[in-house]
Amino acid sequence: MGKGGRSDVIKQAQSSSKDISTVWKSSFDPRDPNAPKVPSKGEVKASIPARCFERSALHGFYFIFRDSAMAAALVYATSRVLSTDLPTNFFSLDALKWVVGWNLYAFWQGTILTGHWVIGHECGHGAFSDSQKLNDIVGFIIHQALLVPYFAWQYTHAKHHRRTNHLMDGESHVPSTGEENGLGPNNERLSFYAVIHESLGDGAFAAFQIYTHCFIGWPLYLMGLASTGRLDAKGKLNDDGSVMDHFRPGSKMFPDKMRTKVLVSTLTTIASLVGLVNLSIDFGFLTVGLWYVAPYIWVNFWLVLYTWLQHTDPSVPQYGSDEWTWVKGALTTIDRPYGIFDFFHHKIGSTHVAHHFFHEMPFYRADEATAAIKEFLGPLYNYDPTPWYKACWRVAHTCHYVEDTKGIQYYKSLDDVPKSRDHKSKNA
Repeated sequence: MGKGGRSDVIKQAQSSSKDISTVWKSSFDPRDPNAPKVPSKGEVKASIPARCFERSALHGFYFIFRDSAMAAALVYATSRVLSTDLPTNFFSLDALKWVVGWNLYAFWQGTILTGHWVIGHECGHGAFSDSQKLNDIVGFIIHQALLVPYFAWQYTHAKHHRRTNHLMDGESHVPSTGEENGLGPNNERLSFYAVIHESLGDGAFAAFQIYTHCFIGWPLYLMGLASTGRLDAKGKLNDDGSVMDHFRPGSKMFPDKMRTKVLVSTLTTIASLVGLVNLSIDFGFLTVGLWYVAPYIWVNFWLVLYTWLQHTDPSVPQYGSDEWTWVKGALTTIDRPYGIFDFFHHKIGSTHVAHHFFHEMPFYRADEATAAIKEFLGPLYNYDPTPWYKACWRVAHTCHYVEDTKGIQYYKSLDDVPKSRDHKSKNA
C-alpha cells in the first residue's frame, strides 16, 4: 500500500503545528480495516434535494451585479479620499494615510473581485446557467478581465476535479516527493527545498511557503513552473523537462482539440496586458498599479489559498494510481470556516465538499446540499473548524512532501527531518 502512515501524521501534527495543542484530524483513514464504506457518487447525490441542482442565470446575474456594485462603490469612495500621486513627504501623516489607504483598497477590492472570480469559475463548471454557451461567454469575460486564460484553465481545472488528490494524474497542488524536494534515501538534506528549509529555519520556511503559494504561485502555475501534474494530456509521464503551461496551444497539458480555445484565451490575455500597458502610458504606471495590479495580487492570494487549503492537511490522504478512485479523491476535500469572507466569495471554501462532488451545482444552493452531505457522509465528511489563517500556517509547517507516488500517502514535514549536523552525528 505504500509508506507514509497515519501514526506519522499524529506525531507530525504534534511536533510541527507550532501553534495549537489540539489539532483537527480527518476521521477517515482508508487504511483502517474498520473504516466506513465509501459510497458511490450516485448514493451521495440521492441524499441531496433535487432543487439544489437547479440553475438560474437570473440569480447568477444578480450576484454579478451585487459584486460589481460593491467594487464600483469602493472605487468611488477611494477616489474621493485618496490620490494616486506619491506624497511629497513620506515622513508625514499624509504619507501614512496614503500608504494605509491604498493597502486597504487593494485588499478589499481584491476580496470583492475574488467574488467575480468565483462566478467565472462557476461558469467554467457549467453551474451559472442551463446554457453552456452563456456560461462560457460570461465566464470568458469575467476571467479574462482578471488575466485568467479562461478556456485553458477551464480544461485543467476540470482535470483537477476528475483526479482530485491523485499523485500521478492530479492537477494543481500535486505533492512532490522527498526526493524531488532534495532529500536523500536516508533523509539527508542534499539540495533544493531540503537545504533551503534548513537555511531558513522552520518558521521562516513556513512564511516562505505562504508567500510562494499565495502571492507568486498563481502566475507560476499558469506558466507551468509550479504545481502542475506529472502526466501530460495523453497520460504519459512528463519526464523530459517539458513545461506544461496554460498559454501555448501546443502545450503537452492540452489535447489537440483544445488548441483553438487555448489560442483564443492566450490572445485575449495578451490583449488585456497590452491594454493595461497602454493605460499605464496614458495615466501612469503607478495609477494602474494602485487601481488594478494591487487588487489583482490579492485576488491571486485568495484563489490559491482556497485551492491549497481545500485538499491539503497532514491527516488527509493522497492516492497513487493503485489506490485512487473518484469518490475517494472527492472525499479528501475539506470544508473550512472563512467568516465574513464567505459573503464575498460565495462560500467557495466552506461548501467545497459539495462542490467537488457536484461541480454543476450553483453556489447559492451549496449550503443546503452541504447540510445533506454532512448528514449522509458522517465521519467521511471533512470539516476543519480551525480559523483559515491558523490552518494556513499549520499547513505551511506540516505539508511539504510525500514519500512516494504509490499507495496511500500522507504529507510529511521538513520540520521533522534531522538537520544536516544531527544527521551526520547520528550516522558517525
